[in-house]
Order: sequence, then structure tokens, then C-alpha cells
Amino acid sequence: MSGRATPRMRRVRRFVSSARTTKGATPKVVALGGGMGLSASLAALRRITGDLTAVVTVADDGGSSGRLRDELGVLPPGDLRKALAALCGDDDWGQTWSRVIQHRFQSEGELHDHAVGNLLIVALWEQLGDHVQALDLVGKLLGAHGRVLPMSAVPLELQAQVKGHDADRPDEISTVRGQATVALTRGEVQSVHVVPEDPPAVPEAVAAVRDADWVVLGPGSWFSSVIPHLLVPELREALEETKARKVLSLNLAPQPGETDGFSPQRHLEVLARHAPKLAFDVVLADKAAVPDLDGLTTAAKQLVGSEVELAAVAAQGDDARSSAGGAPDRHDPELLAAAYDRIFRMHGRIGPWR
Repeated sequence: MSGRATPRMRRVRRFVSSARTTKGATPKVVALGGGMGLSASLAALRRITGDLTAVVTVADDGGSSGRLRDELGVLPPGDLRKALAALCGDDDWGQTWSRVIQHRFQSEGELHDHAVGNLLIVALWEQLGDHVQALDLVGKLLGAHGRVLPMSAVPLELQAQVKGHDADRPDEISTVRGQATVALTRGEVQSVHVVPEDPPAVPEAVAAVRDADWVVLGPGSWFSSVIPHLLVPELREALEETKARKVLSLNLAPQPGETDGFSPQRHLEVLARHAPKLAFDVVLADKAAVPDLDGLTTAAKQLVGSEVELAAVAAQGDDARSSAGGAPDRHDPELLAAAYDRIFRMHGRIGPWR
């Protein structure tokens, strides 16, 4: 958070620092998602574990990523770039490289709005011919505190069944194509699927999930960043079968367009509809974002077999970007780190942490 640290924040920082340095207290963690939601989790998790892997959605079709995808037929690099930036350290090296790869060109030509990191990632893909090797090399250059993997080896198209996408036909259900369009729809998203329907998972991503101590899904755009991981069969099966404990991290506020009017319970309902066999150990929610705790507790138990943990994880002041309803919707990385660390400690281990 910007400005002077409050006594409460100093306590949080001491807590997170001790968690990070305590011998034997480093779990092997896999975080799944995309965009700013995954970045929030990674910025928190890198503070409490030295063994962190991000598994990132590859359905983006907008902006710089969409242009590179269309022109070169590559995986969209944008969410992968954001994950790498979130894993950069707080020292000068890490923060400099984080700014560099996030930098966007401003011009009247073809380079306008391309992110430097997107071009670097795609260049290495073309040079090395290997998605994972290239991302590992970028992570090494950045000094990233963790590994970044795509969830699938092929670019995916997100398609959604949306009620009322056409404002003139509010009761009509239509198919909306493309992650960028789904994220901004004015209608009510009923379900999503990906094309191709059975995309291949990246083997390293599947192995990471199966070998983890903890798996974190969310926060993030529910239909376009969180649920797509459940639409890759091998990855969904790994999530269902892993011995790792699992956390489902809820958003701080509904996303305009995609989840307008959704309660926390509704988020669980649509997730369970897409992966009915998937269970979690903990649903993490911000205290201020849960108007009906009894309802959420019941839904978590019935839909995903989980208990609910509440924590104050929203950024405040200058670091909180307000949604249309005025609620904070940006996580504070240190508060979120403290919440994750407490969950990891309170809910036990599946074995010795590496």
C-alpha cells in the first residue's frame, strides 16, 4: 500500500516475513487463473513460499495478445506476461524488469499498444520452439520467484451461452465468441466452453497440480479466467484427483458485464455446474464482500465440500480501485499473503513440505 505503513500493516509484514523464513514452512503451491486476479494471488504467494507455479489461461483474444495470436498463430502471451511480472521481486532488478515487460509502445504505427513482454515471449517461442522452455528462460532473466506455465499447448477460443446479450432481445440465449467479448457482455452468462472442445493440457502444468501441497484457484474474471481451467480435461482431472489441499479464492466484487449481480454463492453455483466433481478445502472471501455468511457457508459445503474462511484482503486508500458499486476490487498482496499463510498452517499438510 502507498504512504506510511500503519501499525496493522507492520504486524502483517512481520507475520509474512516470519512465515517465509521459518524452516520447513514452504509449501509447494500451484496457482491457476489469468489476468489481474492471478497476478494478485502470485504477488501474495511469492511472499510466503519459495516453490510456486502459475498455470495460466490461454484464451485471451484482445489487445496486443489478440493481434499476435491472429498474425502469428501463437498462444496469447499477455496473461503469461502479467504472471511473470507479478513474480518479480521487490528489489531494483525485479521492479525494473517488471516495468520493462509491462511497458507498452505508444505510436501511430503497427507497434502501438504492444507490450514489450509479449514480443519477448513470442520471440523466444519462435527461437526455441518450446513454450515451457521459453517461459522458464524469461523467468530466469527477470529473477522471477516462481514458474509460469500455460494451461494448454494450443490457443483456445472461449464461447459463452449468454441470455440477453442483444439488449433488444433480453430473453434470447445466444452464443458469444471470444474472451474479450464474453468479459464485456451486457447479458447474463449461462455457461462457457472452449474450442477446441478437448484441448491438450501442458504436461508440466498437470504434473505441477498433481505434485502440489496446495492449489489455489481464483480470484479473477470468473467465466473468462477461472472456469476455463476446468474445461481442459487433463487439467480438470488433475484438480479432482490431486492429493493437494485446495483453496478457491473469491473476488472482492462482481465484475461489470461478466458477473453483474452475482452473489458469492452464485459464483460457487456456476463453478460447480462446470466441474461437479471438483471439491475444495477452503473458500476464501473478504469479510466486506459477504453480505450473507450463512448462505455462503451452506453453499460452500453443499456445492464444493468446503468450509469458508473470511479475511480482510482488500486494498484500501490509493491502492483500491473501486467498481461501479463503490466497493474495493483490488487485493492487497500482503494482506492476501497473510490470509493464505494462515490457511496453509491451519488446515494441515499432506506430507512434509519441500
